[in-house]
This record gives sequence, C-alpha cells and structure tokens, in this order.
Amino acid sequence: MVTVTGGHDTRVSLAALIAVRPGCRPRLIFRTHQTRRGDTRKGFTEQDYARFLDAAHQQLNGPVVLVWDNLNTHTSRAMRELIAARAWPTVFQLPAYAPELNPVEPVWSHLKRSLVNLVKHDIGQLTALVKTRLRRMQYRPGLLDGFLAKPGLDLGNFHN
Repeated sequence: MVTVTGGHDTRVSLAALIAVRPGCRPRLIFRTHQTRRGDTRKGFTEQDYARFLDAAHQQLNGPVVLVWDNLNTHTSRAMRELIAARAWPTVFQLPAYAPELNPVEPVWSHLKRSLVNLVKHDIGQLTALVKTRLRRMQYRPGLLDGFLAKPGLDLGNFHN
C-alpha cells in the first residue's frame, strides 16, 4: 500500500540544453525550478531562462547558437528582448511542432524511463533523484551523442 496526499502544492520544472563545441565532447547543462501553488507561472519564466542561458554561456566560454522549440516562453516578446540585450546568442526556432528535431526530447524520454516504478515521498526526494539521473547522463558522452544523432543533425565538424 502506498499512501499519497492530494495536496500537490509544488511542481518541478526542468530546462536542459546539449552543448556541442568543436573538438570537445557534448555537454548536458540543466536547471531545475520548483514552483508552488499560487505562483503566477508554473514553469520557467523568461528571466529564469535568461539566467540559465547566461550560466551556460559562462560555462561554455563562447558564443551560443541556440536552437529552440516553440514553447511560448521561448518565443515571447520578453524573451526576444532578453536575447537582444545579449551580444553572444544566435537563436533559431524549430518548426511549430517538431519534437523529433529537438535533441533534448530524448533526454526527457530517457529520464522518464529511468524514473518509472519509483516512489518518492515528497517533491524534494523527486528533485534530488531527477538531478542525480541528469548528472549521470552528463558523464555519458556516448549517450549524449545518441541524443544528438536522433534528430539527424550533422555534427561531423564538432568531433575529433
């Protein structure tokens, strides 16, 4: 018997990107974000994404070419303004509904499969487990290469 409560007052949202740089192994960079019932936004805000991109830019130490899906937060006027205020990003939008072209979609699929049949008692335990599973992915460049290959991206110039 598993006892659960009906008072789900928190949510964990995830954002991730797979970075590719010539001569380097691919890198998975991610952030988690918890919201509570009553928050105006359920997931990442434009400011949250901007902070995430700033951190990725700092980690990668170079310009960023960003290929984004059409999540409303990615395409909003506020996000366009935040991107325009930075000199280093170049943004390309994927077609309207094309998850098969997004190399991060297999990350989510792999993560979800790794969480099946696990019971966590609270959102903190779930968040910790999600972070652990994503960190494991970070140290598996072959797996990340597979995620990048799934949409058929030609990354021949980026590997040794």
